[in-house]
Amino acid sequence: MAEKNIFPISQILRKMVTRKNPDDALAGAAKGGLEKTLGVWDLIILGVGAIIGSGIFAVVGIAAAGSADGSSPGAGPALIVSMVIAAIACVFSALCYSEFATMIPVAGGAYTYTFATLGEFSAWIIGWILMLEYAIGFIAVACAWTNHFMQFIKGFSAILPAWFVNPPVWLVNDFRTASNIDPSAIPHIAGIPFCINLPAIIMIAITTAILVKGTKDSAKMAGIMVAVKLGVITLFVLAGAFYVRPENWTPFAPNGFEGVFMGAFIIFFAYIGFDALATAAEECKNPQKDLPVGILGSLLVTTVVYVLVALVLTGMQPTSGVAIPEGLFKAPMAFAMTAVNQNWIAGLISVGSLAGLTSVLLVMHMAATRVLFAMSRDNFLPRVFQKIHPKFNTPHILTITVGVVGILGTLILDLNVAASLCNFGTFTSFIIVCVAILILRKVDPDRPRPFKVPFCPWFPLLGILCCGGLMVFSMVISKGEAAVLSTELFVVWVIMGALIYASYGYRKNRQMEKLAENEEIAGKNEIEAGIK
Repeated sequence: MAEKNIFPISQILRKMVTRKNPDDALAGAAKGGLEKTLGVWDLIILGVGAIIGSGIFAVVGIAAAGSADGSSPGAGPALIVSMVIAAIACVFSALCYSEFATMIPVAGGAYTYTFATLGEFSAWIIGWILMLEYAIGFIAVACAWTNHFMQFIKGFSAILPAWFVNPPVWLVNDFRTASNIDPSAIPHIAGIPFCINLPAIIMIAITTAILVKGTKDSAKMAGIMVAVKLGVITLFVLAGAFYVRPENWTPFAPNGFEGVFMGAFIIFFAYIGFDALATAAEECKNPQKDLPVGILGSLLVTTVVYVLVALVLTGMQPTSGVAIPEGLFKAPMAFAMTAVNQNWIAGLISVGSLAGLTSVLLVMHMAATRVLFAMSRDNFLPRVFQKIHPKFNTPHILTITVGVVGILGTLILDLNVAASLCNFGTFTSFIIVCVAILILRKVDPDRPRPFKVPFCPWFPLLGILCCGGLMVFSMVISKGEAAVLSTELFVVWVIMGALIYASYGYRKNRQMEKLAENEEIAGKNEIEAGIK
């Protein structure tokens, strides 16, 4: 009896590389799919909402001036070149995402595409890695929301109560951050420091409630947030243009190519989000037509916005050769306006940053949920996560689960490490999608492709080269503790994923295959008995 539970090595290897037929994925989506509510403008809004967030409101200062601890060089005014490099790296991957999303318009994004090309084990690993980008990124943005909110309300210290403007550190930080600020001010329970990031927890609860109610409502809220933050950024560009000093643009690249490419890696965090649209393909009204426009359109809009912001910011503030103020690293756009005595604009920028972070929270939460939803349909997760709300037609159990995990993550997360982990997860998923396009073109060349990557195989190969090159370059150049720790954690995360697959995912899939086989045999027996 014991031998029946042992899987032969040859069978294990064969099952690990077994691909899922795209037609089966489409059939599964049609049988128990999500409600189709998203149009092309909804997709563009969600895309811009996911991309323009903490990156442009915070990371742009670090990319231009370098890290505060000197572990990575800054691009200086050449930040605009860094942005173009990052955008080009994204474009090749975006084209591959567009081909897949129109060909297999089901939930899951890169996870689903990997299952159709590289097999079961690779699909699980890429789904596990996507959690770095979406789930951990979601937690990081929630914590960043708290930082911006606390900075915003300090401007109303003359009006608001002192306890609200300056709350105890253990109510607005994770325990590691709070310990660095004032360890004596943290209460302990059974010797364990007790800290909660209350604003982040409240925001996660709000986004969870919105996403449970429906994706369409989420798109509407994201639309409002996008309008606010684009209006604020436009105000910064138009007003800041009057304070630009051309001498701040020289030297153009103070740290040479090293600074430019490191800036591209850092600012890449500001582009994360367009791929989240692919995870919502199943909820599109016309995915074959609208998804490529949504993905590429949101990427184009954000690139133009980023370049304009970089030109004005580096023209207003010197980014090399002088002591860089701390404000340029935390809130660069607001700091630049405060430096020229435009405090009212700085206040509006703070509002825009909160709007930007809120929209990113919504889309990242949604993307993490859709990837896990697809994985549950493939038996990698318990079947309870496949349940759809009878009224709202959303995966409510998964949405709430991700929200709870996010709340727990706000208690322990280190934001610097989280940002690097997000980049590693994103680069890896982009590379896999580019590889998957090349494979599916060979193994299934006759499948209808409403959208095709032009100049294949060259564009996918360039996507692999750009993303892989930036990832390796960052590992070699970065010397900070957060960068080293994030590299180590990325390796540990992948190993953990492989162990979970071996101990649960593989066996669960084989059990479900056996169950389906028995049901098929029982059905045939009933038919034969009926005929007799």
